[in-house]
Amino acid sequence: MKSNILDQTAVFLLKENFTVKTLARNCFDLLARNSDRILLIKFLEDANSISREYVYEMDVVASYLNATPLILAEKAGNKLEENVLYTRFNMYTLNFRTFSNSIKNQFPFIKRTQAGLTASINGNILREKREELGFSLNSLSKRVGVTKRMITKYEHEDSEITISKAMKIYDLFGQNVFKEINIFSNSLEIASSSNSDYSKKYQELGFNAAETKKSPFDIIAKKGDELILTEIGDKRNRDFSSLTKLLDADNLVIFDKKKPKNIPAIKKQEFLEFEKANELIKFLKEF
Repeated sequence: MKSNILDQTAVFLLKENFTVKTLARNCFDLLARNSDRILLIKFLEDANSISREYVYEMDVVASYLNATPLILAEKAGNKLEENVLYTRFNMYTLNFRTFSNSIKNQFPFIKRTQAGLTASINGNILREKREELGFSLNSLSKRVGVTKRMITKYEHEDSEITISKAMKIYDLFGQNVFKEINIFSNSLEIASSSNSDYSKKYQELGFNAAETKKSPFDIIAKKGDELILTEIGDKRNRDFSSLTKLLDADNLVIFDKKKPKNIPAIKKQEFLEFEKANELIKFLKEF
């Protein structure tokens, strides 16, 4: 089932003018990019099976790439409903239909919270629609099943309401009175970690740098517009080079014994001897 959803999504994104790269045994299964958007997607049969560590690493990588991390699944214990947005460890989780609609800018306005299914009202539009269609506060309150005071609150505080009340308002005024949830608008703060000599050196050179365990690279580093993906050791990840091209990133291999060909590669001591960021960048640009 997971492979079916992945294949379906990859074909759909190609038709929507994305460049797509599928990956194996990583915290994300697919990376897609078009002119203004990068997506990191994890595919699961059941979204509840993903660990907090996987979600955290996806968030870290996404923050460096200015990308949107998403989980696509058919269920999270129970079946995921169409055009309903869920979360798993605060990461947006949705089914294929909701995702494909969002790519076409038809965003969901219903989300699953601890209170159940809810929607967020756009108070100004609700007031305009109510007045346009001639509903008084009192008459609308009776139709929705809340107090007149609550309707006033809806119109002034952009309130979040339960799905049962939302559907009554939807039947009267349509979808426009609800706030759509743009799944691509979330911004993540870049997180750094310095557990090894390599990431510490990047930070000494003025880069933000984070180490990864479930990605096609070992360290991701960024300074301004300069993005570097680094592999450490003699065992190469087959997705590494193609991924750096897709992301317009520089790649670096810090090898032990076997130096790879036609790619920037140095030994650990050579890397640690860099004193300025522009020296490292110049070395990378020569390839």
